[in-house]
Amino acid sequence: MATFTSSLPDNLLDRLSNLAKELKLPKNKLMQQALELYLEQLEKASYIQSYKMASEDKDILAVAEEGLQDYFNQVNNLN
Repeated sequence: MATFTSSLPDNLLDRLSNLAKELKLPKNKLMQQALELYLEQLEKASYIQSYKMASEDKDILAVAEEGLQDYFNQVNNLN
């Protein structure tokens, strides 16, 4: 595991210290968990944004509709 050193504003460090005591966790573990959650949220937001952009792209929608039509035809041929 790598070591990371950083500075925090006093009020943020106070909040971190208080919550770490309340949760009975070391500050570094609390920061690690918080950062992991934050990065997951950013990844989800990026993923959602890419779908929103794709939904507005006529070429991508056309390809998706062609794929759905092919799937529909394959399902119908199973009967």
